[in-house]
Amino acid sequence: MFGEGPADATVVIVGEQPGDKEDLEGRPFVGPAGKLLDAALDDAGIDREKVYLTNAVKHFKWERGPGKRRIHKKPNDTEIRACHPWLEAELSVLHPHVVVLLGATAAQALLGKAFRVTQSRGKVLHPWGGDEPLVVATVHPSSVLRSPAGDREANEKAFRRDISKIAKYV
Repeated sequence: MFGEGPADATVVIVGEQPGDKEDLEGRPFVGPAGKLLDAALDDAGIDREKVYLTNAVKHFKWERGPGKRRIHKKPNDTEIRACHPWLEAELSVLHPHVVVLLGATAAQALLGKAFRVTQSRGKVLHPWGGDEPLVVATVHPSSVLRSPAGDREANEKAFRRDISKIAKYV
């Protein structure tokens, strides 16, 4: 599945891979994690229609869960590398001002395996030199949704704060 959004988007948001709902609908970020991302964008005053949404891995990797449920399975390095040319092509055509990386898979796909979201989340980075594109890495909204009940509110607040940092680029 390829990305979705306007060709003149100044912000590109990169997730890990499509989820079950995204795979079934053929659109990025339409499942529960997408709903949390939409809420964070809305809080920041960012119109989702002005943002380009894509994933580092273009297919839904899954395993059978209880019943008929398809459960997300983390993509491996071969799958990430195989999809990398498509992600690079999207970025080279779009020329965004800022790239938002959601989660370790997306961040490491563009910034290398040594990059740690936990150490750099929410920071505005200049990984390729020059002024643009800027990069902001944060956790994937699905990780917020999987947070233990006692941590969920704080994790969601931190995620929304990270997303709000891109509002001035839209």
